[in-house]
Amino acid sequence: MNEYVRPSEPPASRTELVMGDIRGRIGGGKLAPNDRLPSIRQLAASLSVSPSTVVEAYDRLAAEGLIRARPGSGFFVTEAGRTSAPLVRLEPPRAAEVDPFWVARQALDADPGTSKPGCGWLPPDWMPTALLHAGMRTVLRQATSLTTDYGPSRGSAALRRFVETRLRQQSIALADDQILLAGSATQALDLVCRLLLRPGDRVIVDDPCYFNFQTLLRAHQAIAVPVAYTQNGPDISAFEAAVLREAPRLYLTNSGLHNPTGATLSPQVAHQLLGIVSRADMLVVEDDIFADFEPEPAITLATLDGLSRVIRIGSFSKTISASLRAGFIAADAERIRLLTDLQVAIQFGGPSQVATETIHSVLASGGYRKYLDHLHRRLDTERRATARRLGELGVEPVLMPRGGPYLWCRMPQGVSSTALAQAALPQGVVLAPGNVFSPSLSSDNFMRFNVAHMGDARPFRVLERALKTLAHG
Repeated sequence: MNEYVRPSEPPASRTELVMGDIRGRIGGGKLAPNDRLPSIRQLAASLSVSPSTVVEAYDRLAAEGLIRARPGSGFFVTEAGRTSAPLVRLEPPRAAEVDPFWVARQALDADPGTSKPGCGWLPPDWMPTALLHAGMRTVLRQATSLTTDYGPSRGSAALRRFVETRLRQQSIALADDQILLAGSATQALDLVCRLLLRPGDRVIVDDPCYFNFQTLLRAHQAIAVPVAYTQNGPDISAFEAAVLREAPRLYLTNSGLHNPTGATLSPQVAHQLLGIVSRADMLVVEDDIFADFEPEPAITLATLDGLSRVIRIGSFSKTISASLRAGFIAADAERIRLLTDLQVAIQFGGPSQVATETIHSVLASGGYRKYLDHLHRRLDTERRATARRLGELGVEPVLMPRGGPYLWCRMPQGVSSTALAQAALPQGVVLAPGNVFSPSLSSDNFMRFNVAHMGDARPFRVLERALKTLAHG
């Protein structure tokens, strides 16, 4: 399946090597603010590169603000240059608190060689790179306005039509004016929160839930009300009690493939939940970004509700690209109008046209469905293999999901997943301890594993050593 393999990273260019040399001189104190840099010909000769390479390196360093040109005099180090290129850390970094931001911080900022079974995305070589590059070439051959103009207020018409068709196939009845594209699912959720929430509002969340739900609600000064999540959805008795007790504004959830548990909402629980929501006159925000991981579409709250009390959010970053991102919101027409105005107020236009048109090109190609079929089979294989190898270590999956990359696992008796994640990090493995997902901090004996990042022996070796150390500690 070479069409889906990401090419290896190219070696550093000569220009980058020249830039590295200058950064090293500045950071090491050999060049101070206002010092003159070597002439272009002098540096080219000393580094055995062409003068044009040095010119490009100097221009790029000037664009970064490390150096500046003085006409007729050459290039000089700026005042900001010395502080922008440190070689050593003066103080040892403090250990990061294991909070809802912890997994994101560790995974996003990890060194290239770090193993990341705690992250929420697929490895680069699992993504449909060939399809993505073909889509980008198609877009760049089109009108130059796509690369220079603001995007339409509701986003690409072609991608909105695709989303509308896909939602109709899931029995969600809607019109064109009920879809808004945003920069990502996270930005879509932020827009919804800006529109609907005020400081102090209560929002029911699953316990456990996607950790960024907690951080985003905190940013909007809303109060998360946790309700235990089961293999069939939220505990209905606890959900109803929380609604009566807290008078929440929203319920925020995943429904198809729940993050982090991988569970699927049952029809019975879905119907009961919507009955409670209707009686309480509250809204549901249903984040369904894992829809393309499902072998068969699951029942969703948006399907049953018809977008009356449910706002549906989705994106394409999990299966196409986390770099070229776009998300969408499906809701009643009046809310979409208000959300569109809010998006224009915040960023003056819809999401990037280059991103949305590229994503549409990938989705509309025949290769995308073949890629998903391959991805489903690959994840099924890795899920079974990971569950077996974790079981040998005494780490047991709570359930086997229908699809997706996650396994929600119970730790061996007496083992803290937080302590395990902290022990694994210095050994180059980023894990996702249960309490980062739990608003009530009641999941320290659980951990989420991304099976797509468990294909080699390293995570298992580190887990085995850390588990033995904690068991004897």
